[in-house]
Amino acid sequence: MRKIVYLLAFIGFGLVHAGSYEDFFRAVKRDDPGTVQSLLSRGFDANTLDPRGLHALFIAVQEPSPKVADVMMRWPKTNVEFRNSKDESPLMIAALKGELELARKLVERGADVNKTGWTPLHYAATNAHLDVMTMLLDNYAYIDAESPNKTTPLMMAAQYGNADAVKLLLEAGADPRLKNQLGLTAIDFATRAGRSDSAELIAGALRSQQPRGKW
Repeated sequence: MRKIVYLLAFIGFGLVHAGSYEDFFRAVKRDDPGTVQSLLSRGFDANTLDPRGLHALFIAVQEPSPKVADVMMRWPKTNVEFRNSKDESPLMIAALKGELELARKLVERGADVNKTGWTPLHYAATNAHLDVMTMLLDNYAYIDAESPNKTTPLMMAAQYGNADAVKLLLEAGADPRLKNQLGLTAIDFATRAGRSDSAELIAGALRSQQPRGKW
């Protein structure tokens, strides 16, 4: 009798997954939190990947589907540190999009602020999302984190962000002397992108670090 009960339970569990896969990911894209919550409560695995190999939380952040993202983050079994084929995490995508509250919730849920390689701070600096940058730094993001080619958040802010993002990082202690694998510094990034205001800020920071001569 016990074997029959176990068999029925197993079959029922399989049916939940087999019949709900499409419904689940359709609901994620439509930002339908009710369906997602219902399926999770019935036993659907929150960490199931879609046909492209993407996690539902990652998709919800990327779409964006904020209500579904909230459900996924509150679900205790959700892996908030999923990485896609480019080693991007949901927190990195939230940082790139400037989704402050979403990024904050991910950090509170345990998302890695200081993952190796490209980091959430790199991504926030790229689009000059100052509030997200500040939140990440307040949560101990390493300000001079190096990407695989040794690019720092300051370099990303210098080329793709704006002067305010550069100023924020410099005032928070970013090192303007660092070089990437090509030997380029942050001021080189700013100059190459034609961002004279950012280049001037970095030049000023470099001057302030020069040892003063004796009178």
